[in-house]
Amino acid sequence: MTYNYKTSGVCSQQITFTVENGIVKNVSFVGGCPGNLQAVARLVDGMKIEDVIKKLKGIKCGPKSTSCPDQFATALQVVLKREAEAV
Repeated sequence: MTYNYKTSGVCSQQITFTVENGIVKNVSFVGGCPGNLQAVARLVDGMKIEDVIKKLKGIKCGPKSTSCPDQFATALQVVLKREAEAV
């Protein structure tokens, strides 16, 4: 399933990604630092949701309390919660 997540407190405005059988695919960020976010998207492609969350959750951007990768981890946590509630 494809998801669109509106970010908060960071330079990117939105993250679009697909999750198939618990695997993250096709990640793209709208806005933000293009090179860094393309790298993040490529690095997490094919990883399990839980593994991506473990790697990215809590990363901060300068003095901000969050970052684009942290926002992506939050988006994945939302997906996990929705899937758990649907069962």
